[in-house]
Formats: sequence, C-alpha cells, structure tokens
Amino acid sequence: MPEPILIERDDPAASFEPHRAYLRGLAYRMLSSMAEAEDAVQDAYIRWHRIGVKARSAIENPRAWLSKATTRLCLDRLKSARAQRESYVGPWLPEPVIEPEAADDPAELAQDLSVAFLLLLERLSPLERAAFLLHDVFEMSFQQVAEVLRRDEAACRQLATRARKHIEAGRPRFDANAEDQARIAAAFLAAAGSGDAGQLAQLLAKDAILISDGGGKVKAALNPILGSDNVIAFLLGVQKKVPFPEGTEYRPSVINGLPGFLIVLPDGKIVQTLSFEIEDAVIHRIYAVRNPDKLKTLQS
Repeated sequence: MPEPILIERDDPAASFEPHRAYLRGLAYRMLSSMAEAEDAVQDAYIRWHRIGVKARSAIENPRAWLSKATTRLCLDRLKSARAQRESYVGPWLPEPVIEPEAADDPAELAQDLSVAFLLLLERLSPLERAAFLLHDVFEMSFQQVAEVLRRDEAACRQLATRARKHIEAGRPRFDANAEDQARIAAAFLAAAGSGDAGQLAQLLAKDAILISDGGGKVKAALNPILGSDNVIAFLLGVQKKVPFPEGTEYRPSVINGLPGFLIVLPDGKIVQTLSFEIEDAVIHRIYAVRNPDKLKTLQS
C-alpha cells in the first residue's frame, strides 16, 4: 500500500490530505454512512495531528498507520450502531452516496458501493467485516490486517474466509451496460408516473422487492414489499394518496453505483433517493431512502 506522495510530516494537514479519499472509502464501507465516515476520518486526522512531528516522521507508511487508526475508530462506532439498528423503525438502508468520484484504487469500484453489497456487509460481525474489507477490497496483506485487528494472521484469514463465503453467496450479478440500466430506470419512472400497471409489470421481475427506509421520521413501508404485483399496487397507491407536488424534479443520478433518481421538491430540498438493481433487463430490487437524516449530506 504505497504512499502516493512524499510530503513533509511537519505539516499534518498536508501529509494527511492525500489519504483522505481512501480513508473515507474505507470508513463508508465499514459504517454504511457517509456522515459517520467523515467523522471517523476526521478523528483519524486528529490522532495524526496529535502524535507530533517526530512520531509522524518515524512512520514508514502513513497510509497503513491511518488505515489502522480509521478501522479501529470504525469498529468502536459499529458497536453503538448495531444497538441503534436493532431499534430502527422499518427496514434499514445505507446512507446513499451519489456518483462516487472515479479513482484508480480498486476499492472505488461502483459495485463495492452498491446497496446490496453494503447490506451483505451488515450481516457480518464487525471483525469479519473489517478483515474482508481490508484484505479483499483494500488489498492489505493478512500481516497488515492482523496488526490492525490485533489478532494473529490465522484468525484474520478465518474471519475473511467466513465473510467471503457470505458475500459471494449473496452478491447479485449486475448488468454491465450503464446506458441500458438508465433507460430501464427512466422507463420505470415514466410508467409509475402515468399509472401504467402493464408497463410496470414488464419492467419488474416477478420476485421484485421494494425496500423503503423512512427511519420512523417520514412515511415509508414498514416492511419490504415482495413480488411485482404487490410492488405495483404499492407504488400506484402511493401515487394516488400522497403524490409529490407539481414541479418536483426527478433528477437522474448514480446512487451507490446503481441507476436511480434524486427526488427534489420545488424548493430544492431532496426528499428521497430511488435506485434500482437491474439484471437481465428487468428490475429486481428498488431502494427508496426517505429518512431525512440520511439525506443531509446530499443537500446542497
């Protein structure tokens, strides 16, 4: 894990910044929340600043040191996050990330930001999650992973192996053509807006699932909607009972690597994200994030 730029360590901010995006990506995958990820990265910077020039100068690989600090901070946060999610109202979805910046780092691949992938990570223990991400996504050696997690290498290999089996068993296959995905998402939006049940049925897989996250803060389905017929009935019912006001914008976006839309009210407030898992030219999953706390980072 080479340091991208050699910078004088007497300036903690300048020597930290080349690693910020990398650390943010690591923290987001650990926590599934960009706001919490930003906090963890900032705490890592505070630690980097506090150790002083002499200690910083003695660190051969700053990125490895900062990755270790960030991971441990995330593990501490996961303990409280899991307790909070046990009492969460309705289905829980990760905080949406819009059109992540492209990067040469393999960890920035869009599929590894997908909602499905992040939900699979949620099923792992914190240590399994960390071992898998650090080794398989962020390409650390198991010796480095062992140092971060304060476990021996054999234990870290076992953690990563268990996690990998869970991930591979549940990881969906995505269609590669982003243009076709965007076209299908747009067709779905048009059909839902016009109330065309027949067109919606053609666009949805029979076993389609709609998951809506309101967090008890706004109206949302308290359970996943299962099956295309139920999804269509739910969508058309919502369209009739609580339609968005005239002038609402449905802004095409890439959300966690998936095609979707930001729903923006006439006053400019983002009130929902909508994203789609598409395979074999039909929609298998629809993710709607409505919890205003999870939309804060998207507000301009």
